Amino acid sequence: MWRDESVTWQVAHRPAGRLWDLLGQVDAVHGLYYLLMRAVFAVGGDSLWALRLPSVAATALAAAGVAAVAHRLAADRPERAALLAGLCYAALPPVQMYAQEGRSYALVAAAVVWATYLMLRERWAAYAVVLLLACWLHEFAVLALPAHAFTARRSRGWRLAGGAVVAGLLPLALVSARQAQQQLGWLGRPGWQDWAAYGVLAAASLLLARGTARELARVALPLALLPPGLLLAVSLAHPWYVDRYVLYALAGFALLAGARLAAVRPAAVRGGSGLGGVAGDGVAAGDGAAGGGTRGGWWPWLLVGVLLVPLGFWSAWLRTPESRKDDARAVAAAVRALARPGDGVLFLPSRRREWLLSSPEVYGSLRDLALSRTPEASRSLQGVERTPEGIQEALLDPGTDRVVALLDPAGQPLDGDPAEAVKRQTLVSSFDLCSVTEVRGARVALFARPGACPR
Repeated sequence: MWRDESVTWQVAHRPAGRLWDLLGQVDAVHGLYYLLMRAVFAVGGDSLWALRLPSVAATALAAAGVAAVAHRLAADRPERAALLAGLCYAALPPVQMYAQEGRSYALVAAAVVWATYLMLRERWAAYAVVLLLACWLHEFAVLALPAHAFTARRSRGWRLAGGAVVAGLLPLALVSARQAQQQLGWLGRPGWQDWAAYGVLAAASLLLARGTARELARVALPLALLPPGLLLAVSLAHPWYVDRYVLYALAGFALLAGARLAAVRPAAVRGGSGLGGVAGDGVAAGDGAAGGGTRGGWWPWLLVGVLLVPLGFWSAWLRTPESRKDDARAVAAAVRALARPGDGVLFLPSRRREWLLSSPEVYGSLRDLALSRTPEASRSLQGVERTPEGIQEALLDPGTDRVVALLDPAGQPLDGDPAEAVKRQTLVSSFDLCSVTEVRGARVALFARPGACPR
């Protein structure tokens, strides 16, 4: 369980009234997801299995939705295109990553994919409900609307449904706009890695679109390119881009890849050139094979086989703690092994309190020296800490003999906040460092009064 999942766990355990109070201050964008997880925990317990089960189920549902869209739009071998598109979606490493994480992004992707299918069926009331659900799970799902506009903009039903989605999202947008700085202030403008990743996605999608049916390309290409492209562009002025916010865009890429693979046929022996056309909608792509599909041998399948090797290693790595920034359960285990009931605990910086909030049996046995108001009482995620003077007084209290300090890994920039500086200075000047335990993404240090370190 890494820090974001820890936030899901502890927020979903709050009483309904306290949860509502929190959403008025921060994290309104995840409010519906927290309510859903609160219900899941009430029914199925609060294990890691229960935390992640909705994301696993949502990813399966999204893969089924990708298959349904491909089956409806593929001009050649629709059953095969459906199977391959769904498998392509499930095999993508980012999809696998968020399939096994207790956050909302897999659910958002499933809702957007099925809204796309409902759009193709012209079920506008159902389309509006499902897409609005996606937006209330995470409001950047609204970027699917411009992508859908390329397919359905001439439809009066879509315009009415799209307007209903925007109107239904407006209350959440107004609340989250007031929280934007607190919610997204940690983000910087997109780096070259973000632009390079988008460039690879765009190039691959455009290449695959050359061999697919026109109707499928009109749905898949905008879905793959517009949501991340628009969010990257907006982030030049307001840094809001994170790839997981538009995870659903990968459904567009999977549609193109599945349809292209399904159309592959062995190279024709008689009178043909390298690449054939795509049967079904009359769109030429090369010189056109009489039986439809893309001629040119099995090289696309050979390429898939080559790619499956690194993807397999990547997939296995995603199932290890090393694939996440930190490990809240490992931090809690290290604290449990090191601390004694009644020891002081200090978080450097204060936001790392999230490491222990999801382990109340460990956190509850310690004295949080810097805490002034609990997360629930302060309607916040990490609580409110004392003034620098108050923190120093608590550390220097004669009853504080031992302090367990939870720190970021070595080499991380130090927080310049005065309260954080006082924590560091007082620990160094008034305590001995007894031990440091390295865990994934964190350090757990034990400090004691001079001469009082355990042997």
